[in-house]
Amino acid sequence: MKQKNDRSHYLFDNKALAALIGPLIVEQLLAVLVGMADSIMIASVGEAAVSGVSLVDNIMILIINIFAALATGGAVVAGQYLGQDKRKEGCHASTQLIWFVTLCAVVITVVVYLGKGFILHNVFGHITSEVRGHANTYLLIVSASIPFIALYNGGAAIFRAMGNSRISMQVSIIMNVINVSGNAILIYGLHRGTEGVAIPTLVSRMAAAIIITVLLCSEKRVLHIERSWRFKPNKKMIKAILLVGVPNGLENSMFQLGKILVLSLVSTFGTYAIAANAVSNAVAQFQILPGMAISLAITTVISRCVGAGDYEQVHYYLKKLMVIAYVAMAVTVAIIFAVLPFVLKAYHLSDVTAKATEQILMFHGISAVLIWVAAFCLPSAFRAAGDAKMCMYISIASMWIFRIGFSYLLGQHFGLGVFGVWVAMVIDWCFRVVCFLLRYFSGKWKRGALV
Repeated sequence: MKQKNDRSHYLFDNKALAALIGPLIVEQLLAVLVGMADSIMIASVGEAAVSGVSLVDNIMILIINIFAALATGGAVVAGQYLGQDKRKEGCHASTQLIWFVTLCAVVITVVVYLGKGFILHNVFGHITSEVRGHANTYLLIVSASIPFIALYNGGAAIFRAMGNSRISMQVSIIMNVINVSGNAILIYGLHRGTEGVAIPTLVSRMAAAIIITVLLCSEKRVLHIERSWRFKPNKKMIKAILLVGVPNGLENSMFQLGKILVLSLVSTFGTYAIAANAVSNAVAQFQILPGMAISLAITTVISRCVGAGDYEQVHYYLKKLMVIAYVAMAVTVAIIFAVLPFVLKAYHLSDVTAKATEQILMFHGISAVLIWVAAFCLPSAFRAAGDAKMCMYISIASMWIFRIGFSYLLGQHFGLGVFGVWVAMVIDWCFRVVCFLLRYFSGKWKRGALV
């Protein structure tokens, strides 16, 4: 009989994994729900306001993705130090991350304000004066929140690196409650316009940044930040953070740019296609939600194992977390399929749009269960091991060649329309899976430990 492996010394037991994954799922669910609530509330202000806010949000998402990527880099470095049981160095890396992302955010905020005219008149192209007015108001207020959302992202990443996702979840709940209730009061109660959406966004991000920074100052925590107003850059640690953060940031930025290009193609298929694509995007977020949460958990777990130099644990936890992701995704997609007729009815779609949306979501759901986990959870493990550059090369090549290239080929040339765009996305996933599996079995990703 095969001898059972002794895993009593392993870094994470089932209870620790559940405590890590549960809050991450709640946090992801909150982000999706609050995004939907925001869009419903701003819709009551008018179509011009919706257009102005959505244009600015495209810029903001791009900026936020940069800081989320840097935060991931910091979490990987701090996690690898914890794996080596070097808590002092882990705390120093956390301090470097917080200072670095905050200073970068301040610089970007200044650039956004200085380039406001260029953004409104050139980047956004030919828009009406009414839409430009709403975009201007929203941009003026929300841009001030950039340093705060950067600080929150950095702090949340550090708590996840500790394996304490409960704190980041609780702060996220506070932030989202302030945001949604503020929107409701200003828009429905005080009948404010675009500023009714922008001001709560700023206030909620300020509150989240302050709370998470105060919590990180506690020296009782495994990872904490040093209490000092003087920043002494540690070039070695910042370089390690950037080795993961920059490739991840470029990857996210290219992904966002690719989405914008694909949306411009979808708009040529007609109004029904735009509506079907928008509703499908909203519901599809729920289909992949558990996978997104577990990808964050993989970063925490694998970085700690890599830091400890124990690749037996790396393989064990990666397989275990991916199995959990597959099961969670299958359950989630099954539930969404069951309630899909009611969801489509709630959107009051035309018969043509409802049929197209149902077709897209059935295809996406089945594909997500079979392919998504390998396509997106594996690269999270590679980044946690310090192999972010190869993830970037594969993801960018796959995006431009398969997702964008096949979107035009299938959607436009072969006449599949908006459904062809979603088929192209799944082809992109398939290519990623092949590349990442080859990378995994090659073992070359094990050579990139940052500390």
